[in-house]
Amino acid sequence: MNDGYIIETQQLQKIYRVGKVDVPALRGVDLRVQTGEFLSIIGPSGSGKSTLFHIIGGLTPPSGGKVYVDGRDLTRMSDADRTNLRKRTVGFVFQKFNLLPNLTARHNIALARFIAGMDQKPDPTFEEVLRVLGIAHRLDHKPSALSGGEQQRVAIARAIVNHPAILLADEPTGNLDSENSRAVLEILRDLNRRFGQTILMITHNPEAAAYGHRIIQMRDGKIL
Repeated sequence: MNDGYIIETQQLQKIYRVGKVDVPALRGVDLRVQTGEFLSIIGPSGSGKSTLFHIIGGLTPPSGGKVYVDGRDLTRMSDADRTNLRKRTVGFVFQKFNLLPNLTARHNIALARFIAGMDQKPDPTFEEVLRVLGIAHRLDHKPSALSGGEQQRVAIARAIVNHPAILLADEPTGNLDSENSRAVLEILRDLNRRFGQTILMITHNPEAAAYGHRIIQMRDGKIL
């Protein structure tokens, strides 16, 4: 693996078994992502985008090929190793905010640190992140008291509170109106520029994809 790349896949394959039929989701994907890059991935439903994310994020193992994340070979990892990868190296932002409704924004974010076994002491660096996200004054509110845009910002804060090397954003603006979509995309770009956060973003929206440094297209389990 080239040390200049934080993510590298080589002939990556994923096959799902549906009844007695093998359904290929990835068909030999070769991808390289540089540290600090903001990469947008577009493609129709069923193109393999989410499967690629799930493998890179350690949520599911590949059926064949190689995948390296932050210098580690995921194909040689145990389930426990992949769990640790998700706790410390990769952060996830999804279309659905997935916030716990009975916890405040502050406690939703703190829970991610607790699960990862991280120190709960105040983090001055993260205080700056909260200012960038524009939610420092909303931390003591529960999700029901927050707008959709604010909830997604809390979800982003939760995803990066442990300073992961990589942020995977799967349709992060899918449940937002155009104004909040632009705000969230500007935040992602700002996090990338200001903190060097490596970001991979799935989107169906060409305008959203344009926020990345580079755009790749997927179709039928392959990169075009």
